[in-house]
Amino acid sequence: MPGRRPTNDRQGALAEFEHHRARLAAALSDPVDAFVIGEPVTLLSIDFEGNVRRGLTATVRHRGALHAVALADVTAPEGTTLAGALAEYRAWLGMESTSEPAPVEPGHPIDLVVLAVKERTARCRLVGSAREITLRTAGLWNLIPGDIATIEPRKQWSYAGHPYVSGEVRSTRLDVAALGLVPLRLAPHDMWNPREEYWGDEGDPLEPWAQQIVARGPRPAFEMEQVVPGADPEEWDSDPILDAVELNESGKTSDAWTKVMGLLERDLRCLDGHAHLGNWEFDTAPSHAIRHYEAGVRIGELSLGPEFSGVLPWGLVDNRPFLRCLHGYALSLWRLGRADEAAPVFERLLWLNPSDNQGERFNLAAVRRGKTWEESEDALPRGDHGSP
Repeated sequence: MPGRRPTNDRQGALAEFEHHRARLAAALSDPVDAFVIGEPVTLLSIDFEGNVRRGLTATVRHRGALHAVALADVTAPEGTTLAGALAEYRAWLGMESTSEPAPVEPGHPIDLVVLAVKERTARCRLVGSAREITLRTAGLWNLIPGDIATIEPRKQWSYAGHPYVSGEVRSTRLDVAALGLVPLRLAPHDMWNPREEYWGDEGDPLEPWAQQIVARGPRPAFEMEQVVPGADPEEWDSDPILDAVELNESGKTSDAWTKVMGLLERDLRCLDGHAHLGNWEFDTAPSHAIRHYEAGVRIGELSLGPEFSGVLPWGLVDNRPFLRCLHGYALSLWRLGRADEAAPVFERLLWLNPSDNQGERFNLAAVRRGKTWEESEDALPRGDHGSP
């Protein structure tokens, strides 16, 4: 009954009131965890002696004390019978229908989607829910935006209407299908034709990878949607990523990090955010950098699907964030001694962007010759913000 209000007909109003009273009585058999204005409480009982004029009241326990509150201010965990009954009752009163994520219990692990990692907390949301929650943990160093973190909670509380949880990070995983993201759009462009590409001087033999691409013939070209929260398309110099790069280059690394994390908190599909976080960690922590890159790669791949055979040219600028993530991911694999895994990623980049603005043909050749990353002078994450 969303948006339904009490009828003006007294007899009809009493009948509907009795309906809600009966449904709520059936839904509440024992004390249950609930919320009052975002604060976790235990709902002990409902006063069913209420009437249409004053509504129903409830008794709740909060921090050891008992309180009488209007039942309309009480919400229950999502998916419970009580949540449905309370939502219907609130809608009948003409109030917004709402529910809360299930309260956490010490010793019962929960899964959180990591949106942004800050200095002392991580902004998250519960898997399968739109409700955000702030995590306090000693394991922040092991979290990246896009992770699903399994947390063993110790305590839950609210501050200024926002829920917080503290606990220990038990594990992290990358599972983009569980993030609930809308895939980035792919805009079709003209067919890409290998005959229009420069493959070297006439008579020069083509590398095996180039021979295969040329033999495949024309393929459709696409441009992947680029998401940068806060950018103004009407202002050519409005670019939060570029602002973050300039902060980082001027030595304000913490401010740069905070700015990019803010973008990812608003939308995990900001692929350039993942790419730049990876670039900034590549020199000192490649095992952490690769996770940023891979998060961007996997989120971008939601748009491609397993059968994608088109081209994402570097010249279509919105393709660059995805190509940067893939490039950084391949370099990280190579640097971490996983050359067998890096080679097919370099090949994939050449198929996606045969003009090879990132120098993948040199990286692929070095890997195939058995060179380590340390032995290659050119193997650096190129293009901090779109250099060729």
